[in-house]
Amino acid sequence: MNPIRLMAGFFTVGIWTLLSRVLGFVRDIMIAAFLGTGPVAEAFLIAFSLPNLFRRFFAEGAFNMAFVPMFSKKLEGDDDAHRFAQDAFVGLAGILTLFTIIGVILMPALVTMMASGYIGSARFDLAVYYGRIAFPYILFISLSALLSGVLNATGRFAAAAAAPVLLNIIFVAALVISYLSGWRAELQIGRTLAYAVPVAGIAQMMLVWVAAKRAGFALMPGWPKLTPDLKRLAIIAGPAALAGGVVQINLLVGRQVASFFDGAVAWLNYADRLYQLPLGVVGIAIGVVLLPDLSRRLRGGDVAGGKDAFNRACELSLALTIPAAVALMVIPLPLVSVLYERGAFSASDSTNTALAVAIYGLGLPAFVMQKALQPLFFAREDTKRPFYYALVALALNAALAIGLSPFIGFIAAAVGTSLTGWATVLLLWRGSRQMGDAAQFDPRFRQRLGRIILAALGMGGILWGAGVVMTPLFTMATIRYAALALLVGIGIGSYFAIGQLIGAFKITEFRRALKR
Repeated sequence: MNPIRLMAGFFTVGIWTLLSRVLGFVRDIMIAAFLGTGPVAEAFLIAFSLPNLFRRFFAEGAFNMAFVPMFSKKLEGDDDAHRFAQDAFVGLAGILTLFTIIGVILMPALVTMMASGYIGSARFDLAVYYGRIAFPYILFISLSALLSGVLNATGRFAAAAAAPVLLNIIFVAALVISYLSGWRAELQIGRTLAYAVPVAGIAQMMLVWVAAKRAGFALMPGWPKLTPDLKRLAIIAGPAALAGGVVQINLLVGRQVASFFDGAVAWLNYADRLYQLPLGVVGIAIGVVLLPDLSRRLRGGDVAGGKDAFNRACELSLALTIPAAVALMVIPLPLVSVLYERGAFSASDSTNTALAVAIYGLGLPAFVMQKALQPLFFAREDTKRPFYYALVALALNAALAIGLSPFIGFIAAAVGTSLTGWATVLLLWRGSRQMGDAAQFDPRFRQRLGRIILAALGMGGILWGAGVVMTPLFTMATIRYAALALLVGIGIGSYFAIGQLIGAFKITEFRRALKR
């Protein structure tokens, strides 16, 4: 994949992810308006988090990181790639079917594991009820992730990137139907959302299954069997699964800390949505496109091409996320109040959520750089060292989140997440120094990085001044949306103007990739 096609792949995934995140905003804005940060909202958010936690553990965090390099190798050789994909599909389906049944039965234990602060309150019983409805989502979305890996390895990114859009469409539709049907009590809305979760999983799986079939990979249900290739896949995926599990335990630590503060689970969730927008658009796009491309280049001995692909991925990701991080730290309250503050979501909810947004913003570049550095290891089928680094990150996150919570409250969870993100980047970077020239930063990247930071800081100053001047506008119901759009536009315009002027990047590079 040449650099232009690589950039085009980033933008294909990024644009679809952007649409998904925008619809996710609509979804969360509606949930916040209907449910605020009350017991039903917090119960549903925990219930929805459970299948997503294990999805990242089984599929995205482990299975795909091991599956994609092996599948890519078979595509280029004489091996039966279709048979390997079929065996992996059936094997994953078998494991997850059993796991889903166990999870539904043991849901009280899973909720305790996620949010022990709920025990003894109405939030706990509701979370168990909603969790049992929503948990089968893990089966469908994990199979969807494997099918997406098949498509990404063959250079087909659109369907896999578009699938998450269906989740948010179905959630928004469920809320609209609930409202129009007169089911406006919080318990009714919570139940409707819970049932929407597995429906969305089925829809996503069917979309990518059809796309995979059209690509020549019609994967069908069957009886699992342990082949030599699956044994090797399990050996490679094992450490990655443990590493993914450690990452998810980090999230559990944050949820546990938050569950002891009323409203904090919701505050952190809504803040998470804001920083996940740039993370999803850039970070996920980088990870999805870079891994198969690096795998092909390294197998072919193309060290120079691998180095260029890695550096351009890092350059693009930081050019887009450093200014986003600065914006999240400079104007968090206008963002939160305009987007969320209505209905059951109060001004105090905005203040607490904005604080979390600013702290997550501090860690945003680190979260994205992890997506660029991890493929260096996974493309070489090295899943052990990321696991060891994840263990270090787990210990640090637990020490920060739990140790600081008596002093700074729920925000300790966000502090732990952001600082741990930077620690993980440092560990991954140090580990990659042993990989030779392909993992080195080239002169162009080093030169542009300082200029990108300078352009982002200049934008931050302009954004802060504009935010102060426009503060009264954000409280006016009729024009606050236009005021926020203008503020964001000022930030984007000033960043790209300064960046172009000082040579941080060339606008034509972004334009060519978008056209491609």
